[in-house]
Amino acid sequence: MCATGTLGQELPAKRWTQTIKRTSQELATREENRPLANQTKDQRNRGRTGTRTVGKRQLSLVRNGLREGPERKPIIMENYYAALNYTDKLETDNDHIMVKIQLHGEKESVTINAMIDSGATEDFIDREVCNKHGIKMIKARNPREIYLADGKPSTMGPVTHMTKVPMDISSHRELATFQVANLQNHEVILGMPWLREHNSTIDWNDKRITFNSERCTTWCLKSSPVAYAVPEDKALEENLITRFSKVQAKKGPTTNSGPMANDQSVRVKKLSAEARVPMKGTARAAGHDLYANEGTDVPARGQAIVGTGIAIGLPHNTYGRIAPRRSLAVKHRLTTNAGVIDSDYRGEVKVVLVNLGDQPYRVEKGDRIAQLIIEKSRTENYKK
Repeated sequence: MCATGTLGQELPAKRWTQTIKRTSQELATREENRPLANQTKDQRNRGRTGTRTVGKRQLSLVRNGLREGPERKPIIMENYYAALNYTDKLETDNDHIMVKIQLHGEKESVTINAMIDSGATEDFIDREVCNKHGIKMIKARNPREIYLADGKPSTMGPVTHMTKVPMDISSHRELATFQVANLQNHEVILGMPWLREHNSTIDWNDKRITFNSERCTTWCLKSSPVAYAVPEDKALEENLITRFSKVQAKKGPTTNSGPMANDQSVRVKKLSAEARVPMKGTARAAGHDLYANEGTDVPARGQAIVGTGIAIGLPHNTYGRIAPRRSLAVKHRLTTNAGVIDSDYRGEVKVVLVNLGDQPYRVEKGDRIAQLIIEKSRTENYKK
């Protein structure tokens, strides 16, 4: 009885001990699966730079007795095309279109083509356009730098002024706000601020804009809500003509090409910041030297096309002749082909270099590669 009674008293104790051990093992296993439960508060906060106070905003650091204020946000271009340094950086043609706009400055109204670019983070206007057409500029409190998507500063900036000017797109009128920059290939860029504000429907493939938002139908539109894009080549050519032409307030005969018939000056537009304007080697030289805007190799017994990075506006009844340079012809047997530039041509001036020698020739950026001679031309029509 005693043995049985003793055994009966020991069994509950063993069962209780085994139960405690199993429970401890289960708890240990559960805690291993919950690593945060095994860490103290200090361990969990070890990665934080400071102690956070509930209900209070964390202030910026104080240095030299002054608290740092928020930095002014720079303008970052999300698209190389919007930066306008090299238009061939654009990977697709479906994120921008050209549209005809009319700006109403204090001196006059001007009709030009603007680029609607979904990759531009701001709306821009060229400083030269503002100065030429009397568009008043307002000085900004703080200049803003412009950076490309790769972090490099853009030659467009810094932005020191902005402007507000009435703008028409077809029957759509608004008071547009622009950042004034040194644009190189375009006069006006309508970026994301403009796109968000009007929330218009843009068919990027069919090149059509429909101003159908509530804001536009209520305040901006006069009649039809649809505006059609302009082919890019035609838009750029029209902008060059507008830029080369005299201020509209001056009177005088004009031609369909833009420059005045009695104006004998040659206008040059740099299409890139690194391009060089043609220069005469001497005061009595017949031609102006053309400079390469890119490096290239001219193969032996072959030819290569070299861009100059400029466009020109020639006087009425003239044409430009691209002639070889004497030193290149004598020393390296280099000459030129296709050397006629019509007075209505507004694209980039390019030189066809021909290598008649047996050795390849390397053209470096900035080299003088040819000369431009302006000659008179007659425009009589031929009769049968």
